[in-house]
Amino acid sequence: MSAQGRELISGRRSWYHAASLLWIFLIGMQWISFTQESWYTETTSLVLWTLAAVSILEVILPFKIWIRTIIKAVILVYILHKTLIDYTVYIPYGTLMERTEQFILHLAPYIWFSLCAWVMLEAALRLVTTTRRILVFLGINIVSMGILDSFTQIPLWIEIAWVMFAGMGWLVCQHFRNFQLQYPQGWKRIIRYPYKILANIAIIFSLIIVASVNMPEVPPTLTDPYTAWRNYTGSSASQTGSGTLDIPAATESGYSREDNQLGGGFNFDYTPVMSVTTNERSYWRGETRAEYTGTGWDDRGRGATEDVEAGQALENDEPGNVNTKQVTQKVTMLNDNVYPILFGAYSISEVTSVNGEANSDRMLWNPEQAELHVVTDRQQPQYPKTYTIVSEAPVIVEDELRTKSFDDLYTNNPTDDMYLQLPSRFPDRVTDLAAEITASANTPYEKVALLQNYLQQNFDYTNNPDLSRKVSSDFVEGFLFDIREGYCDYFSTALVMMARSEGIPARWVKGYAPGQLSLNSDMQAPRQPGAEIETTYTVTNADAHSWAEVYFGEYGWIPVEATPGFDMPLLTEQPDVQPVDEPEEQPEEEPVKEEEQTTAPEQASSSIPAFVIWAAGAVIVLWVAYMFWRNRLSLRFFVLRLRTGGPLTPEQKVVAETERWIRYAKRKGLTRSGDETLRESVTRWSQAKPAAAATLHELLAKFEQTRYSPASVTSDDWKAVYQTASKLRKELKAERA
Repeated sequence: MSAQGRELISGRRSWYHAASLLWIFLIGMQWISFTQESWYTETTSLVLWTLAAVSILEVILPFKIWIRTIIKAVILVYILHKTLIDYTVYIPYGTLMERTEQFILHLAPYIWFSLCAWVMLEAALRLVTTTRRILVFLGINIVSMGILDSFTQIPLWIEIAWVMFAGMGWLVCQHFRNFQLQYPQGWKRIIRYPYKILANIAIIFSLIIVASVNMPEVPPTLTDPYTAWRNYTGSSASQTGSGTLDIPAATESGYSREDNQLGGGFNFDYTPVMSVTTNERSYWRGETRAEYTGTGWDDRGRGATEDVEAGQALENDEPGNVNTKQVTQKVTMLNDNVYPILFGAYSISEVTSVNGEANSDRMLWNPEQAELHVVTDRQQPQYPKTYTIVSEAPVIVEDELRTKSFDDLYTNNPTDDMYLQLPSRFPDRVTDLAAEITASANTPYEKVALLQNYLQQNFDYTNNPDLSRKVSSDFVEGFLFDIREGYCDYFSTALVMMARSEGIPARWVKGYAPGQLSLNSDMQAPRQPGAEIETTYTVTNADAHSWAEVYFGEYGWIPVEATPGFDMPLLTEQPDVQPVDEPEEQPEEEPVKEEEQTTAPEQASSSIPAFVIWAAGAVIVLWVAYMFWRNRLSLRFFVLRLRTGGPLTPEQKVVAETERWIRYAKRKGLTRSGDETLRESVTRWSQAKPAAAATLHELLAKFEQTRYSPASVTSDDWKAVYQTASKLRKELKAERA
């Protein structure tokens, strides 16, 4: 059994044991960084606290392994209980027995995440004990992250760099541990000067960091095996270079089902979805999302629903106290797809008929999000072929809304805090950018208008953004500072989150743009005098769209369009001052920009934190200064060698050192006359500086021995002169003080 194994069982642990835990914990943090994109927040927090608690307890508990295991289990149960309560997974109530039962019922699946994290940490600590195993362990982690970087939308190069950093640190600790075990006496001498070891380690790491920062960006000369295979077989492969998803050719536009992983690219699909005959052009609204995860939108916490039937009035929780216009939409589906929702203009107030009948199958109305869900049979799902919806579209008094302050809009009309939700690690760069853009605005409306204008004017629309530019793991930050191009999901999500960072409630909406006028829409039967003219629009998968809705207090939820090339149909008392006044343009006809976008000034040139780079630079500067100081004699003699044209002999070095300490004595007031010998000068100086008399005569003896003695002078002699001269300097300084 190895020495480390005996330590683990007995309870006695070395410094290497604690260092190994540190490096394993750091590697585990990189996997948490990857999985938090798909885990719930409470799961990420639970695993993080589990790893931290197990690591700390393993270091500080001076007990045998079975005692430590029991204590760890108790602490982990406490962490699990506290996490479930803090994140409202369950709310304890009643007696102790009832609370215990509630806790046990809510353990799954969280307990499995906690136990797996604990087991993997303990296994790595006890199994990875040799240099070879460390290298294998690091290789498995790096290769795994490289594969995930290539086949997912999450870039992991920063995580891979941290794994390599931890691996280097681990191998250094392993080297010193092996040295300690093999040469205990030598180790005792080394640890008397620990700063030397730490200094050398800091210098090596600093050189690596500074070199990596200043390394020029060179495109790879070799193709990775996956891309080479795809090219060989004739398949297309998206070479992003930053670990983004390879978008297959079959990815087409349409109403999305998954919103928790936004991004990527798509091809436009012009397959018809539905035709809408209506008296008012509008966006055909589907579902809303409120919780931003950093990579997309989560549909949890969507509010309660209620059963409704055709002909029943549908109440909206936050309709706003504004005038509305009744909008009727007759929808005819042109495909056999099953959608979770009925599409209509905001906000639906009644379903008149479904499949031509006044009665309908079960429908669910969500008054908080103003969504009308369809409940279908799971065995044979069927979506209505036709349905007629009546909506009450708000009429906006824009000039009046523009002047309303935060207090005017939200003091008496608060909304749910989920519409102000920001992730715990929401990037500061996004918040700072939103504050900079809206600095000149005084009201919520003005702030939203400035954000909308900034997005439309500074970013390009494309259905296939260049994901190789993405550095940040956050979807919005990656769009605003790295990619700087995209489609509706990028623009709408960025607007919602920047508005929230300014304290303005907003939510994300997906559905369809109005579509194209049908060819026969102008040939419809003549209307009665005074009746509104109905127009038919054909909506295709290419019209699938997302936008933002912003809450303006008493005015309710107002849709806001941030994507260039789209025209949001708004009902306003002054339509000529709409914020978006461009002719409708289909984004799919807009050419994709191929030129490189100018990097935003806020974008950092390196993913390494600035303080780490500065610290590494400072270490290198100090190291260079120390090396110059340590080799100052060699440098001085090198300069003299250049002057004389050849290497200096020991006699010449003694003379050079003598001239040097004489110059120093002169600066301290010990001058010589022109006809005075060195012995006469030293005799006079000894009387003036009695504390340094012995040292002066010693230096005089060394000089006279070199100049007048027939004995040969060695390198030890000039080194002795140097050391004695250093002693003289200290004595003269002390006497003067």
